Amino acid sequence: MMSPNDNLADSERGCGQRLRAAREAAGLSVAEVGSKLKMTSRIIEALEADDWARIGAPVFVRGQLRSYSRLLGLPVQPVQMASGVAPIEPTRLVPRTQTPRMQRITDQVGGRLVYIVITALIILPVWVATQSHVAGVQDTGAPLDLPTDKLAANAAPSGSAPVEPSTVVASMASLPQRHAAAVPTLSLRFTGDSWVQIIGPDGHSVEEALLKAGDTRSYPAGEVGRLVLGNASAVEVRSNGQVRDLAPYMRANVARFTVSSDGSLAPVSD
Repeated sequence: MMSPNDNLADSERGCGQRLRAAREAAGLSVAEVGSKLKMTSRIIEALEADDWARIGAPVFVRGQLRSYSRLLGLPVQPVQMASGVAPIEPTRLVPRTQTPRMQRITDQVGGRLVYIVITALIILPVWVATQSHVAGVQDTGAPLDLPTDKLAANAAPSGSAPVEPSTVVASMASLPQRHAAAVPTLSLRFTGDSWVQIIGPDGHSVEEALLKAGDTRSYPAGEVGRLVLGNASAVEVRSNGQVRDLAPYMRANVARFTVSSDGSLAPVSD
């Protein structure tokens, strides 16, 4: 009987064929492998059939190949190389010093102009409303040094009895407070490296990247429809300002869930 290493040494066999041969040599069924790895039978069958499209992003394929190979006692690197799935490289960051000087100056001037315009848009309506109120008081009010009896005599019609001056009470009610800015419906905070795949309600890809520890992401209501988080234990998910428990949506430390328009989470059906 051939050993797992003999199967792995056969260069003509595909990645899935090697895994299947090693599993059968170990006397394990698909259900037993799925129970040990906390994976569904659909994922195990996809790995053995080299059907990466059924699994998801390349980073998920490589991670599940790693777990499967270790369970069967196979070298991880040859199995991953045989799969043809390349490792994900982080996005290359361009240092600020490489940005042209004229572009940096333009960005700084543009930012200051935007700040000035926003400040003017906030202050101008308040100033206009204040001036209108002051002008109305000056037009209708009487001089402060005019005696009360003369004020009543001037206000009363000719031939009628003097009218007692009325007491004016200033209102001490506070002005209505403005509501605080709305909290983003969904926010992510990463305490470790994790692959994310974020899809909008209409099926378009919002973001797909390998994020680092310390990164954060925020999304307004209605922008996110479905999420896949690799290394989900290193991601804090907040919905409407509350931390959400990802345990109901995790399999093999990969969380898959949907986000409704009101910010509630639900598992993704297989």
